[in-house]
Amino acid sequence: MSYSLKLPPIVIIIILIVALLAIITMYGRDRWQSGTDKLRVNLTNGQQSQQLIEPKNYDSKEIIDLPEPVQRFFKAVLQDGQAIVTKVELSQHGQFHMNETETKWHRFTATQLVTTQKLGFDWDAKIQMIPFINVFVHDTYLLGEGDLQASILGLFTVAKMHNTTELNQGELLRFFAEAVWYPTSLLPSQGVIWEAINQHSSRATLTDREITASVVFQFDAEGLITSMRAEARCYRVVGGKSMFMPWVGNFREYSVCDGMRIPLEGEVGWEHPEGVQLYFKGKVTKINYEFAS
Repeated sequence: MSYSLKLPPIVIIIILIVALLAIITMYGRDRWQSGTDKLRVNLTNGQQSQQLIEPKNYDSKEIIDLPEPVQRFFKAVLQDGQAIVTKVELSQHGQFHMNETETKWHRFTATQLVTTQKLGFDWDAKIQMIPFINVFVHDTYLLGEGDLQASILGLFTVAKMHNTTELNQGELLRFFAEAVWYPTSLLPSQGVIWEAINQHSSRATLTDREITASVVFQFDAEGLITSMRAEARCYRVVGGKSMFMPWVGNFREYSVCDGMRIPLEGEVGWEHPEGVQLYFKGKVTKINYEFAS
């Protein structure tokens, strides 16, 4: 005696749709990863030889003339002789707010590669829009040029910007603000100029090629950076006209990593006249460094 199982046509259709979606998802993921690999090779190519990097170690003598809160900061986060960071690889997870017109936050995971001698970074994120549907995002700064790409499933482009004056400056601002994760990059020997404001804040300025970024950092009593603020970062472009707004962020949950104290949690947003609207809440789950010495 033999039996045959006949599936209803609707079930067969559902199975075929699920299988097709799985194939598309895997193809898009692999295609996006291939692009990420090529981008990160370009990011690390041409990095200055470790033998040529000077200084190779932090000397506390270089902070003697800095504003008092900045001196507190370096004393709190670095030990004398700390090797200069040349490359950072980190992983994150958190929540991302995609659109001001909605209140929903979307979960994301991301990896980020940062190079500090040839200033640059690539943030490669996967943001879950709805179950099984992800938006892949590259936010990049390379050779003085910013690049922003967003793609549904890694296949269908929904946003793309590259090498505009506003984007380039905004990406350098991001590199600079996130230097709390690689604090040797905030030293004067790495090109940073510090200006006094008061006992709890100082302005830092960094120039890369023809781009200049300035950020005001706030420090607590111990000297740890608790927040940052950039007076104007490009918020959006409407009808070919760029709109600028203060860009702000908060840092917390400091921990010691390779001898340096860095914040593991942070949030970032725009300072509207009616108040701050956050769009990023994230936590560093893994971080690895390469050093000059």
